[in-house]
Amino acid sequence: MNDARLYRTIWRWHFYAGLIVAPFLLILSVTGAIYLFKDELNDALMPDLLIVAPVTNPLPPSRMIAAAVASVPGVPTRIDLPDAPDRPAKVWIDAASGEPRQVMVDPASARVLGSYVYTRTLVGFADVMHGSLTFGPWGDAVVELAACWALMLIASGLFLWWPRGRRSLAGVLWPRLRARGRVFWRDLHAVTGVWSVALIAFLLLTGLPWAVVQGPLVRGAFTALGIGNEAARFGHEAPHSAPMRTLGDVPWSQAMAPMPASDPAHAEHGGGAHHTMADPAAIAGTDAIAVKARAAGIIGGYRLYLPSGPTGIYTVMVTPRQPEGQQTLQFDRWSGRLLWTNGWDRYGIGAKTVELGVQIHMGRYFGLSNQLLMLVPCIAIVLLVVSGVAMWWRRRPKGRLAAPPPVSGARLRGAITLLVVSGVMLPLFGASLLVLALVDRIVTTLRRPVPG
Repeated sequence: MNDARLYRTIWRWHFYAGLIVAPFLLILSVTGAIYLFKDELNDALMPDLLIVAPVTNPLPPSRMIAAAVASVPGVPTRIDLPDAPDRPAKVWIDAASGEPRQVMVDPASARVLGSYVYTRTLVGFADVMHGSLTFGPWGDAVVELAACWALMLIASGLFLWWPRGRRSLAGVLWPRLRARGRVFWRDLHAVTGVWSVALIAFLLLTGLPWAVVQGPLVRGAFTALGIGNEAARFGHEAPHSAPMRTLGDVPWSQAMAPMPASDPAHAEHGGGAHHTMADPAAIAGTDAIAVKARAAGIIGGYRLYLPSGPTGIYTVMVTPRQPEGQQTLQFDRWSGRLLWTNGWDRYGIGAKTVELGVQIHMGRYFGLSNQLLMLVPCIAIVLLVVSGVAMWWRRRPKGRLAAPPPVSGARLRGAITLLVVSGVMLPLFGASLLVLALVDRIVTTLRRPVPG
């Protein structure tokens, strides 16, 4: 603990990691804070689209879908039935021209309230920015890498924070209020970090199952151990179609479960509408599916995905704030026969843990108090980034990076072992470590004086 060389080496790692990931952590914290209050923000920004007079007897889904298609020509892919009497239905349409749109429809009259492109809303932009920086899978990988390095920042930060031989806990557990300059920023950085570390680590760890590299590894490990989604390991009577993630916006534990397929032999006239046109038969069939959902005890607040093509299926999906209520029913588009069910009762302990973590991560599980709890690490990350940059800026000589100097002879066996283990468990982090080690070796070689 008292090895000054080890301390300075860990400080150097912490410095470079913080400098590299600070912009990404700032983006993630701000966009995450916005998404925590997505319902409140959407209601404030789009009240005419999201609030209606209370409805006691909503119209059948087909009426609302037909009205939406008449307003925005294209292919309807899903309708979200309202979960409260004063909420509209939302019809998702792959528009014939332009980007996909979400069309809001009054359930009492099928009057179209308006439509919008999700990614052009504040919440939609924050959602995409938070997940992929708007750069698709490559952006997703960058976000994942930033999250991995943030975990390293936590470990190294705790090492640096540890009160070695200090007689007072001022500046350790609470800031020295009379401090000025770099000491003030150091205290703010250390105290904010130690009081928020558990929540920040929770956000990082519960976000990794969705990551582009780590996600499949977690899912594969859960499947191998038998603690994932039991339904993902078994077949169906009907031929398999694509995994459920192709529906879009499905629970993590169901994303890779293979969907059944409808049997076209049951079609009276065969086939289905062309994929660029609305399918009247598929739209009309939603009413019978809604009746079946009601018979299964599903009244409102669910998603109804429409079939695509002759082998497509109807999917009824319930995704409440508490994941214990997650339920999915899938029906043959021609016969209306129930093909498959999925949900909480088929999740193993690993899948249940992820689902609980995701809902708490998103501030959904226990209402406003959950939102405020998750807002704390978002604010803490902003303070950590600002205070860390302020400390560096005050310390650096003008025109220089002023990184902590490299130290030779430090006892790093434990730290290196930890990095190796972390690199194996987090492959993207491990790959980045190898790249940095190679760059460091090249820079060191180039700086080495040439023998005269």
